[in-house]
Amino acid sequence: MRETSLSLDHGVSLSRAVAGRRAVGIAVFAVLTAIGAFVRIPLPFTPVPITLQTFFVLASGIYLGGRDAALSQVLYLTLGVAGLPVFAGAGGLAHAMGPTGGFLLAFPVAAWLVGRSVKPGDRLARAALVLIAADVVIFTLGATWFAAAMGVGPERALALAVLPFLPGTVIKTGAALALVVRPPVRR
Repeated sequence: MRETSLSLDHGVSLSRAVAGRRAVGIAVFAVLTAIGAFVRIPLPFTPVPITLQTFFVLASGIYLGGRDAALSQVLYLTLGVAGLPVFAGAGGLAHAMGPTGGFLLAFPVAAWLVGRSVKPGDRLARAALVLIAADVVIFTLGATWFAAAMGVGPERALALAVLPFLPGTVIKTGAALALVVRPPVRR
C-alpha cells in the first residue's frame, strides 16, 4: 500500500514537472520570438522589416511540438497586443492590425504545422518540405493581409511583402533545418 502511494505521489510530481517544463518552453519561445523582432533590418520601400522572428517560429515547432509551439506564438501575440513593444519595435492592437498583421497571425499556425510534423532527428527531405510549407503559410497570410491593409493588388503585395524576403527565408529555414537534422549517435 505504501509503495502505491509513493508511486502515485511520484506520478503527480512528475506531472507537475512536465507541466512546468512545458510552460517554461512556451514562455522561452515567446520571448525568443520577441527578441527575433528586435533583430530587424528595415527596408526603405516596404513597411515589412527583415527580422529573425520566423526562425524562432519554426524552432518553436521543432522543439515544443504542435500545441505548445502554437501556444508560444499566441503568448507572443498576446504580449504584443497588450502593448509590449515585441512586434519589431512596436506593440499594441493597432500595430497588430497594420500591414504586418497577417505575418503575425500566421505565426501560431506555422508553429503548429511544424510542431505536428517535424521532430529533431527527422529525415532532411521531409523536414525541409514541412518547413517550406510553414514559410508558405506565413507568406500567404502575410501578403494577403498586407494587400488588404495597404490597398494594393496581389502583384504589388508579392513585390513588397514576399520577394525581398526570400533570400533571408532560405537562410532562416536552413538554420531551422539544421536544428532538425542530427548525425547518428555511435555506440
